[in-house]
Amino acid sequence: MAIETEIKFRVADVAELETRLKEAGFRLETPRAFESNVLYDTPDRQMRARTEILRIRSYAGRYTVTHKRLPDSGLGEDTQKWRSEWSDGQGHCVVDETPIGNFAELEGTAEWIDRAAERIGVSRSDYLTLSYGRLFEQWCVARQCAANDLTFEAVAAACGPSAR
Repeated sequence: MAIETEIKFRVADVAELETRLKEAGFRLETPRAFESNVLYDTPDRQMRARTEILRIRSYAGRYTVTHKRLPDSGLGEDTQKWRSEWSDGQGHCVVDETPIGNFAELEGTAEWIDRAAERIGVSRSDYLTLSYGRLFEQWCVARQCAANDLTFEAVAAACGPSAR
């Protein structure tokens, strides 16, 4: 089973990041497309208590089922975002436009992540390792927003259309 290594970082300007990616030798593999994730747990949330979840993802005409968990060691029922994928042939950068802001993820070996981050001007102090579920929880607490799902519709309904 593949173990994913990734970091996230906030993106203030998606177009500017795309320019930096091109200049660093990345090429667009999947143009911007809507991604829907449905997350499953047991009725008593046993999986969440063990920091794991089952996800069915629909993205760019593909469907995947993933069991996600923290190594050795919540979310709402759905997550939605717009995503594009970039690659330099050794690793990937995905750019996500979410209801709680824009983020990018560098996915590859730890060494590649550090080299790629440096090439595109991302500092180690900007690295985020939290899941979107945890980032959503923190975002809701900071804004006193009662949204239950990380969807554009749920966030707009609970927090207002300009909550992002």
